[in-house]
Amino acid sequence: MNGDIRKFIFKDLQTVEGYIDPPDALVFMALLQAQSAHSLSGGIAEIGVFYGRSYFLFKKVCGSTEKILAIDLFDIEQKAGETVTQYRRFIDNGERLNLPVDQDLVISGDSTQLQPDEIVGKIGHTRFFSIDGGHMLHHVSADSMLALSTLAPHGIIAFDDTFNPAWPEVTVGVTDFLRERQHELATFCMTKYKTYVCRKQFHDFYRRIIDDAADLRAFDHVETDFLGSKAVRLHNPIARRMVYEMMVRSGMRALSERVYR
Repeated sequence: MNGDIRKFIFKDLQTVEGYIDPPDALVFMALLQAQSAHSLSGGIAEIGVFYGRSYFLFKKVCGSTEKILAIDLFDIEQKAGETVTQYRRFIDNGERLNLPVDQDLVISGDSTQLQPDEIVGKIGHTRFFSIDGGHMLHHVSADSMLALSTLAPHGIIAFDDTFNPAWPEVTVGVTDFLRERQHELATFCMTKYKTYVCRKQFHDFYRRIIDDAADLRAFDHVETDFLGSKAVRLHNPIARRMVYEMMVRSGMRALSERVYR
């Protein structure tokens, strides 16, 4: 099964415009599959869908029976002369990939105005909540609290652009949120783009998942202290990233998966 999903990550998924790179896609796969293997159930929610790259990864890994909630303003301006909206492109991508969007589980609107029961009422408490919405401090603060308020005891929050210098208020917002909740939450994994958080009682469990996942052995595992937690930082050397990008740009997307073995 993992071989099929890896091919999807490195080939089909890259045809969807978006920002989740192969390293984090592999982390998503490892965590979601581990939850399923240990009967850690719940819905999946994503704030910031864009054109669906992460969403379709969730669909591919979890299957058609899982409840996956997509939340986005869907207000990206169309290019001059273009008639297809962001939402239409999202739907079309699902049809093209044979991973149709459940339009009953799409919320088109401002995530900062949502209430937790609006999410729980649709998908139950969440086992995985991806936050990649607005990047200003008030967005991050509201989205973080929304995610925590819907989270199952074993749930994971994945924050995007945590230490991206282009978005300093994301760093401030996530750090403040975690620092104020050190008694409850712990960071167990960090990548170049994302930070993965769970409740403290599940920290060691998810840390072991990251340490032991065969699909993550290509990365250097470096222990990092962050706000009282021992997190695994998955380092992706620049040489590997350069080879991967070169293969993709040369039309060798189908073979690029070998770089991450």
